[in-house]
This record gives sequence, structure tokens and C-alpha cells, in this order.
Amino acid sequence: MAVVSELETELKYEAGDDLPPLADLPGISGVEGPQEVRLSAVYYDTADQRLARHGATLRRRTGGADEGWHLKVPVGGDSRVELRLPLDSAPATNAPPEELAELTFGMTRGIELRPVAQLKTKRRTWRLTGPGGLVAEVADDRVTARRLDSTDAADKWHELEVELADPAAGPALDRALRKAGLRRSRHRSKLARVMPPPESPSSGDTAGEVLLAYLRTQVDELVKQDLRVRRDEDDSVHRMRVACRRLRSVLRVYKRLLPGTARVRDDLKWLGRQLSPSRDLEVQYEHLRAEVASLPEELVVGPVEARLTRYFGPAQAGARETVLKALGDKRYRRLLDELDRLADLPMAPHAARPAKELGRHARRARRRIDEQDTLHDTRKAAKRYRYALEVASPGSKKRRRAKKLTKLLGEYVDGSVAQPMLRELGMQAHLAGENGFTFGILHERERARAARVVGTRER
Repeated sequence: MAVVSELETELKYEAGDDLPPLADLPGISGVEGPQEVRLSAVYYDTADQRLARHGATLRRRTGGADEGWHLKVPVGGDSRVELRLPLDSAPATNAPPEELAELTFGMTRGIELRPVAQLKTKRRTWRLTGPGGLVAEVADDRVTARRLDSTDAADKWHELEVELADPAAGPALDRALRKAGLRRSRHRSKLARVMPPPESPSSGDTAGEVLLAYLRTQVDELVKQDLRVRRDEDDSVHRMRVACRRLRSVLRVYKRLLPGTARVRDDLKWLGRQLSPSRDLEVQYEHLRAEVASLPEELVVGPVEARLTRYFGPAQAGARETVLKALGDKRYRRLLDELDRLADLPMAPHAARPAKELGRHARRARRRIDEQDTLHDTRKAAKRYRYALEVASPGSKKRRRAKKLTKLLGEYVDGSVAQPMLRELGMQAHLAGENGFTFGILHERERARAARVVGTRER
């Protein structure tokens, strides 16, 4: 059954006895409601709250227009992606649907998702409209919540949710509601109020603490992209591969501060190799289509676009199968567990020095760039240096210069990869009785692109 996806942006407030006049809010010309509904939701998580650690919630809700199974995942700020399935998509035991459980694997590692809390909500809703249509939906919620692992009395509270149909209206509505006396809620979800998630480790200012804080950020990014890759979302494989590279590069550059990571780095290298074909094919397909579109009409001879689609389509499908197989591999699960345990590894004594100690290791990575014999190896060394600087001096000009260098060298790599593809495309066109002229033009463009990078580096 297909999972329905929707981006929601929601403002949450502590509610008093009286609501502010909704018709007086900025940009609002009409108010419809209230409508009353009673909702009942059972929330699921692992015993150690792995979903909550990542700000995600999974619930089975009855009542209201959107009853069903809901998986919500934060995407930044007040926005979340909600993934929905109907109530009957799960077995009679009320265990979560397999489709949603699989999407949470990066967070849960396959550990059982079980009921952890039950919430009952008496809700009144209003639809706020403006000249362009629906602006927001306001929900006045009176909530009764109880943890299923506790015999404590139920918790009760009153809150206001403003779900924005037009996110651009959010700042003005927020200012007006605050001015009317409402306070933003400290809790990002109802479940977080009754079951606060485990606290994240605080960051410090020693070299080791700064390094671990960076590593945690990249591990979180990798886990976040796991769900998006499984859903085949745009740019997800690229972002997951970048997180892999950052982790591997930083663990290598700073291995004297955090030793004992050789196997983690090997596993990151393995995962990166499983992701690379999918991303490389995506980049080349998009690039070559753009190149064809930029050619004068008289230089596009024959069914060039169709030939590109026939060439890249099956290859991309095969590469995606490789990615999904990797995400189901025991080695991937081991890698995720090892990344979670990085903070438990013993650090070298000099990791307790001030953060400026990181700069010494980054400078060593800089010297490695000039020691490389090929442009490909130079690019890899430059990337390690760039990511090392993200830890040691994230706002520095040196980091920006390193980023510029890796982008330039990436042009060489992409141009070199494209040339054999275009030769093959030209031959396929010829053997099919088509004219390969356009692929010859594209091949020359890619050869020239790679040559320009070589010339720039030599200068």
C-alpha cells in the first residue's frame, strides 16, 4: 500500500482559558468553525525511545478526518514530514505497518516498536482564510495522556496548534499570538510532553568535545537520509554519501585524537561504494540532459533524449537495488551501531586540550594534498582537508577555498566519467540506425571541460 506523504508546518502554544480573537489576526479575512472532534492515539517507540531521540513520532490515531497510522519526522524549524497509512494497513495485533516500521530502521535498527503512551484529545478547530484561500487551521486541544509503562495518574494540559497552509504567514501570526499572551510550547510534540526524549550530550570546548559534537551531527544526518533514501526522495543518496564521506574523512584526519576507528572507517568506505553508482548516474543523467537542452536545435540530431532515458533508466534502477540491498545488510546495521558508540571510545590524552589542537591535525591534512600524483587522489585529499576544517575552523576562508578546489576537481572527475558513457551512447545510436552526431558534440564538450580543470591546476 502506498504511503501518503505531506509536509506540515505547525506552531504550538500553551493555551489559556480564552483564545485571542482569531478574526483579528493579520492576513485573516474569514474564520470557519469551530468543529469539535474527539481523538484517541496510541504512540509507538522502542523501549529506549530511539524514535524520540531523533524527534520522530509514530502513532495510531482514531477519530477525525485523518485517522490512521502517522509517522512524523522533523525536517527543520517548525516543519515535519508526515507519512500516513490507513488503519487497516496493519495486522489485527495493532503492531505498526511493516511499510512504516521499515522506514524507521535507521533510527530503530529493527528493534521492536511497542505502545508507549496513549493520548485522548478533545479538539475544536477553526479554518482561517485570507484573500488567497486557506491560511491556517487552528486546533484548541484539551489533552489527557498516560504512559503505558507507568501507573502514575494521567497528565492533562491545554494547548493550541496552528497548522500553516501558507508557511509565509507564520511569522506574522506568531507575533500576533505572542502579543495576545500565548507562549510557545517547549515541547515539539504531544508525546514529548508526556515522555521527554533522552537529553543529547552537551558540547564543550576541548578538542575531543568539539570533534564528538561534529560526529554526532553527521551521524544524525546519515540516519535522517536513511529514511529519505528508502523513499527514493530527491538528493537523498547524495546527502547520505556526503555524510559518509564527512564521517570517514574526519575520523581519518583526527584518528590520533580518537583512535580505534579503523573498522568504522572501512564500513563507511563500503557504504559509500554502494551509494556511489546511484549518485553518479543521477548526476550524469541530469547534466547530459541539461547539456542537450543548451544545444542549438540544429545540433540535436535524432532521438537524443529518448536514447539518454533508455541508457540511464535501467542503470539507475539497478543502482537503486544495490543501495536498498546495502541498507538491509548486516554490515550496515553494524556500522550504525558502531557510529552510536563513537562517544564511548577512549580518546587520546591530548583530546582534552583546547579546540585549537584540531588545527594542527587539519594542517597535516593540508600537506597531503600536494603529495598526490593524480587529480582524482588530489580531489580526495582536498575533500579530507575541507571536512577537517569544518571541525577545526568552520567559518574560515581556508574552508571556503578548499570547498572551491574540490568543486573544481569534481568538474574534472565528472567530465572524465561522462566521456566513456557518451562514446557508448554514440555507438548504440549508430548500431540502432540513428545518427550519433550529437553524442560526439557532447563528448567533445566533456573532454574540454576536463582539460580546462587540468589547465587551471597547472597554472
